[in-house]
Amino acid sequence: MQLMIHNGAVDLSGEPILKQVDIEINTESRIGIVGRNGCGKTTLLRLISGELQLSEREDGEKGVFAVSGKPTLGVLDQMTFEDDSETLVGELRKAYRDILEMKDRLELLQQQMELEKEESVIEEYTALLERFNNAGGFYFEKEYEAAIRHFGFSDAEKYKQLSQFSGGQRTKIAFLKLLLSKPDLLILDEPTNHLDIEAVRWLEEYLKGYKKAFVIVSHDRMFLDKTVNTVYEIERGKTQRYVGNYSDFIKQKKERRAQQAKQYEAQQREIAHLEQVVERFRYKATKAAMAQSKIKQLERMDIIDAPESEDNRTFHFSLSAGLRPARDVLSVKELSIGYERPLVSVSFDVLRGERIGIIGGNGLGKSTLLKTLVGAIKAHGGSYSFGGGVKVGYFDQQMARYSGNETVLQNFMDAYPHLNDFECRSALGAFLFSGEDVFKTVDMLSGGERVRLALCKLFKSQPNVLILDEPTNHMDIIGKETLEEMLSGYDGTLIFVSHDRYFVKRLAEKLLVFECGAVRLYEYGYEQYESQLLSVKEPQVAAVTEKKAGGKKSFTTPLKEKAKRERALKKAEEKIAILEQELSEIENELSLEENISDYVKLAQLEKKREQVEEELLVAMGEWETAAENCEEGD
Repeated sequence: MQLMIHNGAVDLSGEPILKQVDIEINTESRIGIVGRNGCGKTTLLRLISGELQLSEREDGEKGVFAVSGKPTLGVLDQMTFEDDSETLVGELRKAYRDILEMKDRLELLQQQMELEKEESVIEEYTALLERFNNAGGFYFEKEYEAAIRHFGFSDAEKYKQLSQFSGGQRTKIAFLKLLLSKPDLLILDEPTNHLDIEAVRWLEEYLKGYKKAFVIVSHDRMFLDKTVNTVYEIERGKTQRYVGNYSDFIKQKKERRAQQAKQYEAQQREIAHLEQVVERFRYKATKAAMAQSKIKQLERMDIIDAPESEDNRTFHFSLSAGLRPARDVLSVKELSIGYERPLVSVSFDVLRGERIGIIGGNGLGKSTLLKTLVGAIKAHGGSYSFGGGVKVGYFDQQMARYSGNETVLQNFMDAYPHLNDFECRSALGAFLFSGEDVFKTVDMLSGGERVRLALCKLFKSQPNVLILDEPTNHMDIIGKETLEEMLSGYDGTLIFVSHDRYFVKRLAEKLLVFECGAVRLYEYGYEQYESQLLSVKEPQVAAVTEKKAGGKKSFTTPLKEKAKRERALKKAEEKIAILEQELSEIENELSLEENISDYVKLAQLEKKREQVEEELLVAMGEWETAAENCEEGD
């Protein structure tokens, strides 16, 4: 599969969105698309998916859109549910339609082989079994079960009908189905939005092992670092390709601009020198030939353009905490939070100047805790109290959906009636609302603009305790980095919920982690938390000396560990062979004439077959883990 766009341009409603698109996608592409909000990232995805067509270029040149083969494209907004009465598991199993058809065919061929030993049947069975294995037929159930769990669905929800899920949950189910269907080209627009950290981690691992191509638009820097190997940046309607992940892109872009600036300046000096020579000698008969040669040299020169100034426009504000509060800013004691029923009980203390990051799965109570602390909902029990002199500033993630008919200027002036027009405009200008922008109605603003307006009003009040719920949603990368920088210099107390791991990593000194049915406070930041999490999940095998109960020393060496892994693999293979033999014997018994009319015996055999098949599935999973361990050890 290969998809190529060259000299591409796209206009929407007569407005040029993309002016110069050059992009190549092949079977192994892992592409991230980045750029400012409104630069055309989603438009490019729509072009790649075939939803949009190339427009005529301003310079008259024709763009090229070429695709080889007939690749299947996977786009989330094209995923639909044919039957709302279907269960979650039933819907996800539809993503494995080919595998399920092969499985049914294999069972039919196996029955035929038991009845007759035709070579053609055996050959078809052998070939199909290999295809089935290569397609993941022995572990596809394990794959979707893991996906369901990591996306926050419970065992009980697996068998709920689609009609019983909320809109957000249905979107997540459609997203899972899209991923598991494994199209030739996966097209994802902000896939980490509204996913919690555990789901994002699972998605990263899934994409690392994805054997086909994908193109992703994302503002999640850590996600891009861990998944893509090529970055296309869109700036001023043009695409620029960089090899590597997001961090590589940042480094290469800086180096490329510096090199271009250096070459431009050198060429300009050379041009100035040649022009001086021409001007000095062009009218002297003895030097006229030399002057003409310099003129031709100038004409043949490939002119290097000056580097375009980067689009780094962003908001700015000198964030101050105002009055200094008491040392004990917040005390939370066995606070029971929830809506109709309690979700969880929380206890923690916050001292002046501390920075607490709150992370955990969706629906576990993170936002509910913040709403309880600011009095938006009532607690079910326990207590919390703020210290003396505390002035709380609260940002609710729902502010990005706030609507109203008033203008931006009027909205701000309603919050600060004591400020004059100039002071209000100055404050709004710092958050990129300048000129006629202040007369836009709130309803006309994008999600990102509404967030900026909310932050402008919040920061102007100079709170000494900031409580923020997902403040970086709807922000592009430059906006996130700006807010990080602003909050890094903030001299007040910070309590925030975020799924953006870079944001958490940079700002949080402590972590309040919501897990199933419990909340734990970690006295360190995200980097150490993640390291400990990985060490628990993947204990490292070290060549160290250990003491046994008898006091003797046991030496663990790499060779010893390798032998141990190989024994585990062999044991798993032997277990599979035994179970397959047992399954074959059951199948033979089921086909015997004396058993066909014995319904009691048939029922017993069928139940036994199901049990062996389940054991075989588990054994296949154990073999897969053992095989992976052997590969990693090598």
